[in-house]
Amino acid sequence: MKLLRRKFLRLAAGAAALPVLSRVAKAQAYPTRPVRIVVPYAAGGGTDITARLLAQWLSERLGQTFVIENRPGAATNIATEAVVNAPPDGYTLLLFDTSSATNATLYEKLNFNFIRDIAPIGAVTRFPLVMDVNPAFPAKSVPEFIAYAKANPNKINMASPGTGGLNHVTGELFKTMTGIQMLHVPYRGAAPALADLIGGQVQVSFDSTAASLEFIRTGKLRALAVTTARRLEALPDVPTVGDSVAGFEASGWYGLAAPKKTAPDIVDKLNRELNAALADSKMKTRLAELGGMVFPGSPDDLARHITAETEKWGKVIRAANIKAE
Repeated sequence: MKLLRRKFLRLAAGAAALPVLSRVAKAQAYPTRPVRIVVPYAAGGGTDITARLLAQWLSERLGQTFVIENRPGAATNIATEAVVNAPPDGYTLLLFDTSSATNATLYEKLNFNFIRDIAPIGAVTRFPLVMDVNPAFPAKSVPEFIAYAKANPNKINMASPGTGGLNHVTGELFKTMTGIQMLHVPYRGAAPALADLIGGQVQVSFDSTAASLEFIRTGKLRALAVTTARRLEALPDVPTVGDSVAGFEASGWYGLAAPKKTAPDIVDKLNRELNAALADSKMKTRLAELGGMVFPGSPDDLARHITAETEKWGKVIRAANIKAE
């Protein structure tokens, strides 16, 4: 009887281990077919280029093709909904940005809850905005800008590429933390906003480095400060907003995610490869050319970052009573 009992226990233990071994085997074999990385913007922009750099790296490292699928529209919500509803098998991923944090408050009715419905894989890059003004504007520093704005309430027009985007909410955060008043002028994209800033129809904007750097270098715009906690390598003489406004920090960022319930072993495998990419000197240089600073970390690090950014920008959006267009 004892021999039979021991044999039964060994068989039972082996059977219990089968699901775990199966999951491990699948993760080791993954991927066995092409993987989609869904990008919520049209081809050619910074998000798309970043996704294609990662896709090339992952394809070479993991021996399967990682293809980009551009699904623009509805302020990134179309792409996000497609991914959260995809099978959680690791073959549909999302490259997302700060919009995922702001949309949670901007939109009253979404068919998903971003924090609940995705499995974070890892952050990719963090990128600053530049507070820039028309060269004819009298202020040449952030303190001078604040003093001028307080002496001329609501006489400064602040351009942004659209209502509720990172550029807009960063400006609203600046207004809140400095106690100044400015009029927000939304545009349909960065190009027309910058054209009017250069032309003098508006006076200030919080722009991405990718959009504004060349205009700053050629003297068509004056950079007052960068919005990150550290100075930007590409603009070493430009201070941070935080140098004059204690505690101010705002930055855009990219992250990679999968649908919720994707196997942790697959998530961890992708995270290891992502962080290996971010440690590669050539990849670092290429991402820096796009205005980004590598932002490596674990899936849990990204989850905490998303939660913190959602709370931070939610407060700004509610305080400014910003509504999605």
